[in-house]
Amino acid sequence: MRDEFEGGQAPLIDPQFELAFSGWYWQITRLDLPHPEIRTSRSLFATQLPSLAEGGSSATRGAVRSGYVVGPGDKPLRMIEREIDDEEGRYLIQVAANADVIQTQIERFEYALAATFLALAVALIGSTALAVRFGLRPLRVLQQGLSAIRRGEAERISGDFPQDVAPLAAEVNLLLEANRAVVERARTQVGNLAHALKTPLSVIVNEADSSSPRLAEKVREQAGVMRRQVSFYLDRARAAARAGAAGAATEVKPVVEQLIRTFEKIYRDRAIAFVAEAPDGLRFRGEPQDLTDLIGNLLDNAGKWAHSRIVIHAEPEPAAEASGRRYFAASIDDDGPGLDEQERAAALERGRRLDESRPGSGLGLSIVADLAAAYGGSLKLDLSPLGGLRATLRLPRL
Repeated sequence: MRDEFEGGQAPLIDPQFELAFSGWYWQITRLDLPHPEIRTSRSLFATQLPSLAEGGSSATRGAVRSGYVVGPGDKPLRMIEREIDDEEGRYLIQVAANADVIQTQIERFEYALAATFLALAVALIGSTALAVRFGLRPLRVLQQGLSAIRRGEAERISGDFPQDVAPLAAEVNLLLEANRAVVERARTQVGNLAHALKTPLSVIVNEADSSSPRLAEKVREQAGVMRRQVSFYLDRARAAARAGAAGAATEVKPVVEQLIRTFEKIYRDRAIAFVAEAPDGLRFRGEPQDLTDLIGNLLDNAGKWAHSRIVIHAEPEPAAEASGRRYFAASIDDDGPGLDEQERAAALERGRRLDESRPGSGLGLSIVADLAAAYGGSLKLDLSPLGGLRATLRLPRL
């Protein structure tokens, strides 16, 4: 640096530092001499730059100071300065520029930055609008499909949906089919009830037309028949409606244990032993009341015919590979007299019960079979290893 001071100023790159009072200046002051030596750009033209330290700015050695000063011609300048120590001495290096020019450049930069952010905002809003319009289009198609079903113009949602929406459309279709099946089963039971009541009503009408002296007796007899028919088909309709309920799940083991405690009290005098084998965590995909009715009626039937022992065993079945649905099997074995093949087939016919010669209650085996079928399951009667009857329920599970 001493060579620069002794040999003159080094040529500057920017020509504005060469023009007198151009507003662009530099100044180097050597501070370690008794009389500071000052070298300046030609643009200062025998004038000097004031120091920011004199104006109250921090004078920490080595730190870069910046601020505004009044330069030649009383024009405001934006200046930065720094004190540097080296082996040759201590120097104060200052560089200043026209504050108006810098402010103009700052404003231009701010305008350019604002324009850039505005363009980005417009692009973001546009891309978001396009994403909403085209990304949510499958949901609008789904909503239109549901509206068409509500108006009776369609029976199910159809169309191609993206991978994320297709499962929702499929579940909605399954729900619609389940509700439609519930209505159809209820309509079938109502039709069956109407058909079953025709015969008793015809008998009453015929007795009335013939002025039979046994009219009152016939009316009571046929009224009992109709009452049983109404109760029978109403139970079937209720069971069909409950089987279509979505989202229900019931733990199997607590229901079985509760039923066993109940039947142990009922058959305490006969000292029948009830044994339950059901794993923890096994859950029936249906209503608790339905599971209670299904297993309870089979236990009730087994209790009426068993000699001393009833075993209920529940276990899950492997998932079906084709449909992916999962089932569990619950078998009720007794050591009673059992039934032959023809009697087992007859026991599942409408209105027939295994215990016709004994008093009892419940929905009956035909209702148990129908309710199991409503859930997509089944009831099967077979010979038991205990020597009596085995009733096997196959029901859906979670």
